[in-house]
Amino acid sequence: MIELLTTAEMAEADRLTIAAGTPGIELMENAGRAVAEAAIGLLQGRRVLVVAGPGNNGGDGFVAARLLAERGQPVRVSFVGDTKQLRGDAALAAGRWNGPVDGASPAAVTDCDIIIDALFGAGLDREVAGLPRAMIEAMNASKVPVVAVDLPSGVNGTSGAVMGTAVNASQTVTFFRCKTGHLLLPGRLHCGTIQVADIDIPAAVLEQIKPSAFANEPSLWMHAYPRPRIEGHKYSRGHAVVVSGGLSTTGAARLAARGALRAGAGLVTLASPREALSVNAAASLAVMVRPVDGALELTEFLADKRRNAIALGPGGGVGPAMREQVTAALASEAAVVLDADALTSFAEEPETLTSAITKHAGLSVVLTPHEGEFAILFNSIEQDHNVNSKLDKTRLAARLSNVVVLLKGPDTVVAAPDGRASIATNAPATLATAGSGDVLTGMVAGLLAQGMPGFEAASAAVWLHGEAATSFGPGLISEDLPDELPRVYRRLVAGPGR
Repeated sequence: MIELLTTAEMAEADRLTIAAGTPGIELMENAGRAVAEAAIGLLQGRRVLVVAGPGNNGGDGFVAARLLAERGQPVRVSFVGDTKQLRGDAALAAGRWNGPVDGASPAAVTDCDIIIDALFGAGLDREVAGLPRAMIEAMNASKVPVVAVDLPSGVNGTSGAVMGTAVNASQTVTFFRCKTGHLLLPGRLHCGTIQVADIDIPAAVLEQIKPSAFANEPSLWMHAYPRPRIEGHKYSRGHAVVVSGGLSTTGAARLAARGALRAGAGLVTLASPREALSVNAAASLAVMVRPVDGALELTEFLADKRRNAIALGPGGGVGPAMREQVTAALASEAAVVLDADALTSFAEEPETLTSAITKHAGLSVVLTPHEGEFAILFNSIEQDHNVNSKLDKTRLAARLSNVVVLLKGPDTVVAAPDGRASIATNAPATLATAGSGDVLTGMVAGLLAQGMPGFEAASAAVWLHGEAATSFGPGLISEDLPDELPRVYRRLVAGPGR
């Protein structure tokens, strides 16, 4: 269940299911039942408050209220709006509720042991104001567990944006598939534990919807993951090159090189300026070190087609020399990963980078910016295009530049030019440490060297990176990440999908 749906795609899944013969009220009953079960699991006392709104989300809340009352739980429904305006399945669900319906007020959010948030659904696209905002603030101030129906009220289900304010849920019960807003920040921070409930929407509807966003899990890219073959050798596993900076900035490249080696590349070479050769050589064992100064020597070095992937940027320096090296790499037949200084060097002339990428047609190019580097390199996207989320802007950058873009963060998005995108779910807070991005860059290069396509290589590297950090735990520094990967690999190949 790695497919992620926009709110429009989820509405289409509902429509297709109903058109195929399943009554909408049956889907609503199934949804309300899942919410009621979740509430029972969290209930510390007996008293339940359902805060319901005028849409189908409110209908789900009425179903949950009825089912909980049938179990003997004291249930109150606090309705925001006019119940006479309920239509369709929501009106039918409200009609099956035999208990009282109170007009909503913040003062009513008291004397309860759990709250079911059925105020707004995932399709909210306007700022929350007035009484709904006051109800959300009262729910957050109540200090009791909150079960959100589909998505915490106030979060946009597609973009993950908080529309002024949002419920802080203990648990969110969504239906059929997660929405992109469940995984994107800041929405994800409001969801608590996410449960995906089966409400009898058949998976076959996905063949018509054709979702293009996915949770970044191994089942997304495992088909392309390179496994060592018994007849293989180090040359068949690819040769990754990492370009080092000068004498005082070699550490970042060494981290990337070790990341490439642990990712499985058969050989890894640091292309080092002569001034830093002795430092790089003294600090490297399995990673080879070769003297390479400037773009001309890099071109000559990459003429050996066995060197089939190259990473530039970590600690490389910003300026014309880096631009020339990037251009040389993009003129080769190697897969290219650009990070950090390799991206910032094109801040004043992004069209130069775009032109060089165009000449690299047919070969993998992956850009790995963080938010600051993205804003510098793709400032026209930030300023001129109407993008509503991190997912949208990453996709647009990938399409306009015709490369794979990996936009880093706790919700790292990887997007391909064809619109496919993955959203990370497993990055722990401990990854916020110097050098962790350099390791990730090297891991992408190492997987590219083994023949993984760009989108799959970048998504796999992001997942492995997060798993390594989680596996190591507190106290993580970037040097720990490559050496934690073998534990992750053992789990990855031991069980289905992990």
